[in-house]
Amino acid sequence: MTQAPTDTLAVELCGVDKSFYGVKANDNVDFKLAQGEVHALLGENGAGKSTLCSILAGLYRPDAGDVFFEGEEVTFKNPKEALASGVGMVYQHFRLVSNLTVAENFALGHPDTGVRLNQKEIHKAARELGEKYDLPIDPAARIWQLSVGEQQRVEILKLLYRNVKILILDEPTAVLTPQEGQALFKTMRQMAAEGRSVIFVSHKLDEVKQVSDRVTVLRNGKTVGGVATADADTRELARMMVGRDLVLPTRDTVEDFGDVMLSVKDLHVPGDRGLEAVRGMSFDIREGEVIGIAGVSGNGQRELAYGLVGLRKPSAGSVVLDGADITNNTVLEHIDAHQGYVPQSRLGMGLAPGLTTDENLALKAYRSPPYSKGRRLVASAFRDEGDRIVDEYDIRGVRPGLPIRLLSGGNLQKALVAREIELEPKVLILRSPTRGLDVGATEQVRNLILKERARGVATLLISEDLDELLALSDRLLVIFEGEIVGEMPAEEATAERLGLLMSGQVEEASA
Repeated sequence: MTQAPTDTLAVELCGVDKSFYGVKANDNVDFKLAQGEVHALLGENGAGKSTLCSILAGLYRPDAGDVFFEGEEVTFKNPKEALASGVGMVYQHFRLVSNLTVAENFALGHPDTGVRLNQKEIHKAARELGEKYDLPIDPAARIWQLSVGEQQRVEILKLLYRNVKILILDEPTAVLTPQEGQALFKTMRQMAAEGRSVIFVSHKLDEVKQVSDRVTVLRNGKTVGGVATADADTRELARMMVGRDLVLPTRDTVEDFGDVMLSVKDLHVPGDRGLEAVRGMSFDIREGEVIGIAGVSGNGQRELAYGLVGLRKPSAGSVVLDGADITNNTVLEHIDAHQGYVPQSRLGMGLAPGLTTDENLALKAYRSPPYSKGRRLVASAFRDEGDRIVDEYDIRGVRPGLPIRLLSGGNLQKALVAREIELEPKVLILRSPTRGLDVGATEQVRNLILKERARGVATLLISEDLDELLALSDRLLVIFEGEIVGEMPAEEATAERLGLLMSGQVEEASA
């Protein structure tokens, strides 16, 4: 049973303004968070949600307005001050040191960390916190060895290790299965019951209805409205977010697909620790077909993608694209074979954060006209092609000369997907393409995927979002511990059936 929040305000923001390069991210925003409350913050990507949360977490300082913490006006100069007061935030792009262990990341910046690190004590605390909040993690594992979902657990537990009073979670369920999402909701309610306050940024309206006490909606940097969750209607909330009625696209049924475009046979791919992460996978994808890969994060999805696109050499098996064996080809040779790849990590893996949007859009095509003539790059082509792609794919917030990292998550994703589609791929491999996106951006990205399907592109969709898999896939494969444990047409799949297979349970053969 959900415990009602108290009437005591943990945080109040009044008339908050924040601008970047002359563009207002927050415009006279008011926001109230009660003690012991799970408060959902909704809005399109670029609506100002992350900026507002970052002000509260001390990353930014408001240009105008007041911030009150436990009734006292505060001005956090940096995240360290906010964290010392009990405010912590888990960002979409995690802020962990990848070559350090989980325990070492716990100790970083902690006021009790001395010259000599007490590994045993930190390992014990990490395990106990993981058990208490049902977020198990290996304290000795290095961050780069963990899946995205596991890294998220580390971020949450690291803040709980600092005993935060206010926990801000930015799209926390984007990499989780339904079962993992339910476990996280239980954890969130447990934190609220302990008197902590949780700000839950999400684009999934059913989740908001399920776990939150109140909802605040932002649009174009302004507060559109707030309502008790029990009184909220999901259709009206969606309309408040984007200013229009929305219907997420789904695929039309196709009886016959084209020829086999991607053939994977008995593929084996090693993991980071040398053990096999992909163990004997085989499947074919035909022209115009979308194959969905469902699985709990960390069951070989990353290694499968790496093995298919040339980022990791398979130890056995074959990958054949349009009749040509590309198993041991370089990444550049995969690109030249017209294979597109949208990785799960937008910044760093997918996009170069310090380069401009125009430069990022040309990253895979700059060797060819119109971007180059011989060995000379054509600066005007970067600008002209960039403007065309930005306009055609509705990538918002772009400013000439500014790094792409300043775009919102949804616009980063649209830029990444647009770059791959512009290469006119024969095969498109997507990892969690709408992770962390609002319903409006999700609609746009799904439409782009379905347009490529209609064009005859063979698509592999690797995602932990079962709604996305069921909406876009023609056929579904379920993987567990690096092996395919289930296969079915999308019409025969349900979230419950997929969830059981994803947890390793074997289906009984029908009589």
